[in-house]
Amino acid sequence: MDTGRITALSDVPGDSTVCFRVADESDEIREAILVRNEGVATDGGDTTAAVEDAVSCWLNYCQHLTHIKLDKGSGAPMRDGELICANHGAYFEADSGRCTFGPCEGAYLTDLEVTVEDGDVYLTDDDYAFVGLGPVETDDCDRASSSNVEF
Repeated sequence: MDTGRITALSDVPGDSTVCFRVADESDEIREAILVRNEGVATDGGDTTAAVEDAVSCWLNYCQHLTHIKLDKGSGAPMRDGELICANHGAYFEADSGRCTFGPCEGAYLTDLEVTVEDGDVYLTDDDYAFVGLGPVETDDCDRASSSNVEF
């Protein structure tokens, strides 16, 4: 599928996510999120990691109940380099997508391939095409309720 520029690397926060839309091979529109990998400097500071490894990309769905979104449109919560599912309290490593705590411990988020080039993040996954920034406007599958999990 087509590659597409998602956003500038400098616009990916270190404490949240960037939500965007992709189309899969059957033209179904799905949500994905970009997350900055902890410990990767992108501002010219000292780092041993390559800029290409500065971000990871995941489909925007918890692995416990896959209709629940990690980023509900304003960024997913993060703590100590891990994404947090506000509904279930599950923690996912930002760089590997592995669930380290919660009801889906040991499961992995579904990854999408991205590349950083000249300060911009591009979707390079053969199975998805970039549609646009932001969440899917109407998503009848998101039955998420307010969480009682505190951070």
